[in-house]
This record gives sequence, C-alpha cells and structure tokens, in this order.
Amino acid sequence: MLSENALNAARTAFDIEAACITEMKNYFNEEAFSKAVTLLSKAERIGAAGCGHSGIACQHFAHLMCCIERPARFISPAEAVHGGSGFLQKGDVMVLASRGGATKELFPILDICKAKGVSVITITENLESPLAKSADVVLKQYVNRETDKYNMQGTTSTTALCMIFHALQTAIIEETDYQKEQFALIHPGGAVGERLNKKEG
Repeated sequence: MLSENALNAARTAFDIEAACITEMKNYFNEEAFSKAVTLLSKAERIGAAGCGHSGIACQHFAHLMCCIERPARFISPAEAVHGGSGFLQKGDVMVLASRGGATKELFPILDICKAKGVSVITITENLESPLAKSADVVLKQYVNRETDKYNMQGTTSTTALCMIFHALQTAIIEETDYQKEQFALIHPGGAVGERLNKKEG
C-alpha cells in the first residue's frame, strides 16, 4: 500500500487540476477565441509547434484537427528550421504553444511564418511575451500550479493547454457544421468506428 503522503498527493492532484480548468474560464477572451476559430476553420493547412510537454500537447491538437478534416501536422522546432516549415503556405495557420511565451526554439518558426504570410496563433500564460506580441491571435493559458510538491513538472499546465485545444475543436465542429457521418468514414476502427458505422436494423 502506498504511503499516506503519496495517496494524499494523488488526491490533491485531482483538486489542483479541477480548480485550474474552472478558474481558466475567467480568462476566456471571446474576441481572441473567435478570431482563432475563424482562422483555423478557413485554413487549408494547420501547423502546431511547441517544446517538451507543450510539443506533446501540440501533437494531440494536430490529430484533433485531422479528426475533423482540418489538415494539420505537428512540426517539431528542430525540423521546422530544416525544411519542415515548407508544409505551410500563405494563408495557412501556425499554432505556437509556450507557457512562458519565450521559448527560443520557436522564434525562428515565427520569423518563417511572418515571411510566408502564415497566420500565427500563440497560446501562452504571458500576454506580454515575445511570442504573444508577435502573434496574430493570442489565447491566454492559465495555470494555478503544477501538481507535484515542487511545482515543476508539466502536469497542470499540460491539462490547461489541452483544454484550450479541446475548446477550439469543439467550436470548429460547430462553425464548420462537421457531421458525425464524416467522422464515421475516416474512423472505421475501434469501438468508436463500430458505433458510428453501425447499420440500423
């Protein structure tokens, strides 16, 4: 059996992340969010980039976009400066995720996007950061604290970022009138595919 300290820490983690999601609604900016949804709904291609946990969340976001037929891919910061940015063309959208808004690995991507006419959406906690000030749209990420006792691991911050991504996908489904029949075609696998493609008898 785990120690009481470990069990209490685990229980507290639920409370910390639940509070973060609830409190983050207070920072919801309808105008900025609407601009982001409009850009993502109209773009032919969507890129997403971040480092560490933010990068992993961006991979999830790219998959979410593909699931509603918005062609997207995660572009690693390392690959972006070695030709990977060629995926994006004028009129496309790049999503940059950086809690502090000063992730140096993302600066070259920002410069490339500006030169190519690619719109940039930055998701960050720091609205005065370099990545925020240079973006076309900024979405506020809010983090109360990470779940570990040292407040250092990318736990709550990752959940907060994913919540923003989930809200974006939810709104885009409404704006584009995406239908479950479309998803059934591209997701025939697994229990979800079986349920969506079940023939009425």
